Amino acid sequence: MYLGLDLGTSELKALLLAGDHRIIGVARASLTVDRPQPLWSEQAPSQWWQALEKVMAELRQAHAEALSAVRAIGLSGQMHGATLIDAAGEVLRPAILWNDGRSGAQCEALTRAVPRLGEIAGNLAMPGFTAPKLLWVREHEPEIFHRTARVLLPKDWLRFMLSGEAVSEMSDAAGTLWLDVGARDWSDDLLAATGLTRDHMPRLVEGSEVSALLKPELAVRWGVGSGSPVRIAGGAGDNAASAVGMGLVEPGQGFVSLGTSGVVFVSTDRFLPNPAQAMHAFCHALPKRWHQMSVMLSAASAVSWAARTFGFADEAALLEAAAFVEPGQRVHCPLFLPYLSGERSPHNNPHVQGVLFGLTHAHGPAEIAYAVVEGVSFGLRDGFDTLRLPADMPLREVALVGGGARSVWWGQLLADIFQVTLTLYAGSETGGALGAARLAWLADGGTVAEVCKLPPVKQQLTPSAERASAHKMRHARFQALYVVLRDQFR
Repeated sequence: MYLGLDLGTSELKALLLAGDHRIIGVARASLTVDRPQPLWSEQAPSQWWQALEKVMAELRQAHAEALSAVRAIGLSGQMHGATLIDAAGEVLRPAILWNDGRSGAQCEALTRAVPRLGEIAGNLAMPGFTAPKLLWVREHEPEIFHRTARVLLPKDWLRFMLSGEAVSEMSDAAGTLWLDVGARDWSDDLLAATGLTRDHMPRLVEGSEVSALLKPELAVRWGVGSGSPVRIAGGAGDNAASAVGMGLVEPGQGFVSLGTSGVVFVSTDRFLPNPAQAMHAFCHALPKRWHQMSVMLSAASAVSWAARTFGFADEAALLEAAAFVEPGQRVHCPLFLPYLSGERSPHNNPHVQGVLFGLTHAHGPAEIAYAVVEGVSFGLRDGFDTLRLPADMPLREVALVGGGARSVWWGQLLADIFQVTLTLYAGSETGGALGAARLAWLADGGTVAEVCKLPPVKQQLTPSAERASAHKMRHARFQALYVVLRDQFR
């Protein structure tokens, strides 16, 4: 039996996985984000621990026998967050999250300081990454910076609390801007540019390796492991974990994720950076594997915002209203730039904002709903176009995952806009936690062929060439609108 813990932005999820691939139980605990100033996004790590205590109590109550049979734990979580601890292991300030945009000036300074940044780290300096956050802390909170003994990513702080060990793994570390992504090791040059050394960094392992052991007192309190040592796998950043959970680990396999943020992800067998278009090149969670990824900061979260703002009961009601807008009327709908939290791929622009353009008296909530969903879809297509796969590595498989994947209508819209077939798999909503549990299984001796299997196919969404031309016209207007307004956002 294996336990996967997925520390997301809005919830912590725990999943029990049996050795025959059955999911025995799932528990969730909600999390909240603090935004004390414009562009800021923070969470108190104590909230993460409270959530973990809650889900472990729920699992023990509902699945005590399965929990006692757990042999290993895997960790997944939101990437890039800066969790600062002192020499005694105490948290110094709230964690600065992946969608925090305060460090734009520090990104520019880091780029000037290390001209080879994109070549080494595989990515441009963006406010979402961890290194610019530490530059901001050094400039604005110098006392906290000087007291910082170690910088941990969110899931790695949980590992520290679970085991007492400061460890990270390649996929999450690749999102810090401190990793030499091709070499899979910390870069002394990148660390020095932010006033840090290897001593501030956790030890590195592969995601499928054993990283530490669960503290015996926690095993007893939660009823985990029946007295035997419980291994903790290296784990993965959220998107690499989702890929492992879906079995998308071979070159050319990938997914489109409709979560809080929107992601296009493709596995590769080599390091293939394309920083010029804000495409991310990261290590995968398995040895000798990498992945390309484009990220937009507001995907399903933009739909949630629109549902609240325009009076829909929930996101499902908004999607239902959008689906009823006739194809012939969609060309007259407003255009929506979905940049409610700035944007990464392909613009790398923390200042860009959301826009509803072209409103008239004829437009009601349904037309606005359609515009919002379409705008998110266009943003994802722009990210998809930044991927650069070589000729010997064709795109083999694109799955649709995340909460937004529950809407088949939205999935079909994406297939038409992307002009690729999207596959819906059973259990895709458990991707990150399932991937974490699978990495625990690998750390316990399982093989990739045995563990990383593709789930059963629920449905395949095939693109329509007939609908493609209308989408192409509106997508061109969407892109032109950004170009016209780009300089106004500053």
